[in-house]
Order: sequence, then structure tokens, then C-alpha cells
Amino acid sequence: MAIKLKIFLSFATLFLINSVCADWNILKRKNDHSDLSLDASLKSYCESWRINVEVHNIREFEVVPQECVDYIKKYMTSSQYKVDSEMVIYEIKLYLGNCCCFKPSDKDSWIFDIDDTLLSTIPYYKKHGFGGDKLNSTSLELWMNESKAPALEHTLKLFNDIKERGLKIFLVSSRRESLRSSTVDNLIQEGYHGWTSLTLRDTEEELMLAKDYKSNVRKRLVDQGYKIWGIIGDQWSSLNGYPHAKRTFKLPNSMYYLS
Repeated sequence: MAIKLKIFLSFATLFLINSVCADWNILKRKNDHSDLSLDASLKSYCESWRINVEVHNIREFEVVPQECVDYIKKYMTSSQYKVDSEMVIYEIKLYLGNCCCFKPSDKDSWIFDIDDTLLSTIPYYKKHGFGGDKLNSTSLELWMNESKAPALEHTLKLFNDIKERGLKIFLVSSRRESLRSSTVDNLIQEGYHGWTSLTLRDTEEELMLAKDYKSNVRKRLVDQGYKIWGIIGDQWSSLNGYPHAKRTFKLPNSMYYLS
């Protein structure tokens, strides 16, 4: 009897492990007995997936679920994406109006991410599956070297607003140092100029997590006496980690995840 019970428990454990480790698929979720509504449409599931990416419940994903690629494509090229982004900018301007109604010192600063914050990678992802294909870094960097990424108009206006307020602007990107020339060219031709510094990853930082790399950059700024009034970026790795800014603002982007 004890031997039979042991065999049964072994099979049960194996079944549970296989169930947990099975590839996540949004269509399979519709047919299981989870707490999610069985009547919800695929669109509802994909919207839920996108929202949970934005609020950082879903992390470390390598690709957008294939069932949701068309939905993410429609969102990232829609007026709703623009409205959502412009709402972020509106909140930043409210914050600036309340916090920074004084003459800034030489040490008051703001940090901008670059990709999908100042410059859009949507033209690249239009040709590469809107996150449904696993990222090919070589292909993406070849595209970045062409310096053809368009400006995001809402953040270009914010960039100029913050510059006019007298805050020092620091650009901190996960791009590699080898892309400096093409990045600067792209930024200038899209209307960005007057930043204080542009930080890209050097060879020793390329293997670091983006969150750790960007935290180190902020630590260097704080050590130099800078007060970071805010950060805007499309990835949580641009916002999280110590030292913190006074406020952080997240732009929508569910095409990829940088940890």
C-alpha cells in the first residue's frame, strides 16, 4: 500500500510541475478554471496583459504573446497611445508647476531616457513583429546607426520646457557607447539640443542589468551634488533603484522589457 501511495504522489507531483512549467498562452488561459472570466474576449485578455506590463506585474518577458501581437501593434500606433503619453506629460507639467517655481541652481536636474522616450523605435518594430519576435540586438543597433528614429513630439515639447526652466538635462540610455555618434546626430536632427550630458554604456557596463547601470549613473550625479527632480522613461529599469528621483514618470511601452 505504501509503495502504491508513493508512486501515486510521484505522478501527481510530476503532473503539477508540468502544468506550472507549461508555456504561457493566453488562449489556454481562456479554457482553464482560473479566476479570470471565461466570457472575456481575446481583446480583453490582451488589454489586461498590456496593463499588467505597464503596472509592472508582468516582468522579464522576452516576447509579446503571439495572440496579442496585433493588439499591441494597434495600440502602439493608435491615438490612444498618444493620449496616454500626453497624459504623462501633462502630469509632469503639473508637478513642475508645483515643485519648481523657483530659480533653479546649477545642481537642479532632470533625467530623460532616449528610446521610446525621446526617440521612437516604432518604425523598427513595425518591421520586426511589434515585440512578437525575440529581440535581435544586432539588427536593432544597425537600425539605430542609421539615425532615423523620429522624435516623440510630446517629450520634445517637455524637453524644451524643462530646458527653459533652467534645469540641467541628463540623457541616460542603455545604448552602447559605440552608438554615441549616431545617437547624437539623431537627437540633434530631431530637434533636441542643449542637454548637459549623454551617458551610454561602456564596455564594462554592457553586461549589467539596465536597472543597476542606471542606478550607478544616478549615484554619480548625486555624488556630484545634483538634485534629481524627476525621471521620465518607458521602462521600469529607468525609474527603479537607488538613489531615487523626487518623482518618476512612466511612458507606455509594452513591446519589450529591459530589466
